Amino acid sequence: MADTPASTPGRFAAVIVAAGQGLRAGLDTPKQFASWRGKPMLRHAAEALRAAGAGSIIAVIPADATHPAQAALEGLAQVTLVPGGVTRQQSVRNGLEALAATGPERVLIHDAARPECPPAVIDRLLAALDEHAGAIPVLPIVDSLVQAESGLMAGKAERDTLRRVQTPQAFRLAPILAAHRSWQGAPDAGDDAQVAHAAGLQVALVEGDSRLRKITYAGDFAAATPPPPMRAGTGFDVHRLAAGEELWLCGIRIDHDRGLAGHSDADVALHAVVDAILGACGQGDIGQHFPPSDPQWRGAPSSRFVEHAVMLARRAGYRIGNVDCTIICEAPKIGPHRDRMRARLADLLGVGVEAVSVKATTTERLGFTGRGEGIAAQAVTMLVAND
Repeated sequence: MADTPASTPGRFAAVIVAAGQGLRAGLDTPKQFASWRGKPMLRHAAEALRAAGAGSIIAVIPADATHPAQAALEGLAQVTLVPGGVTRQQSVRNGLEALAATGPERVLIHDAARPECPPAVIDRLLAALDEHAGAIPVLPIVDSLVQAESGLMAGKAERDTLRRVQTPQAFRLAPILAAHRSWQGAPDAGDDAQVAHAAGLQVALVEGDSRLRKITYAGDFAAATPPPPMRAGTGFDVHRLAAGEELWLCGIRIDHDRGLAGHSDADVALHAVVDAILGACGQGDIGQHFPPSDPQWRGAPSSRFVEHAVMLARRAGYRIGNVDCTIICEAPKIGPHRDRMRARLADLLGVGVEAVSVKATTTERLGFTGRGEGIAAQAVTMLVAND
């Protein structure tokens, strides 16, 4: 990193605001230096701006944070560290003053707490600067809003006239620096658009992006790691054959001289599929969700268990990719029922029948299945991350 701003102009210069303490995140280190998706958040922001065409980058940091900032930005050229001020507005002014010597025409001011920065948003901001002194990315308000007073609703706020403001915010350098130098507002400004507006500058609104969300709390870091694109799970189950019971396999009732005994309808194939789905999304096994000791599941259709497992997979961010189920028995013959089984299982899983395989095998009359004492089933499923 250079000690002074580099002269390479790029499409724009950038100021990354990273001078806060990040106390709300509850971490051992200021959140701008904490790891998010494998890298410090400050580095994510700097790399995103550089990839979008930034020349000189000023990182405004706490006065005592030179070492962690250098470690976060190691290897990145044309990045200058500048100590922040008491307020955010003062910190931004310090960054802008550091840029003034090199005189870039356009500057983007970005929060290190927003590590994702889609290039399309930057393109829209820069285009807006052709006609305006400043431009900011915004999103519409989708929830209802109220005014609050002493913990009570005091009135309605008109959401149609309000927008959620994001960063980076784009400005022509000279006007925004002059606006910061003349700032006479409250001790701090919520963002640079407020400083610009107070100075009489015209600030355009461009379409923002949900990926520009601000990382604020510890839970934001816990949810930062994207799920793997696929997850696999296996399931295995056994039930004994007994007289006087109905035989259900893959959600289909089959005529047979005996049925499977169990607390629910004892559909051994569906139970194996449920365990495979639960295993793939890290949700334990069927006994944890539907304990045999709970009377509400006595005689319950196993289709309910499948629907519950699919719902848990969706909550985890996945959909069913495919399922392969093998039924192990000497009788009944599975072949005549295979197509109905596949269709029913596909319906329960919410997938096309081509994503479902149902097979059958015997154990050559060996073991309990070979002796006709029971039926076993095993299943493998692949979960695919939602788009």
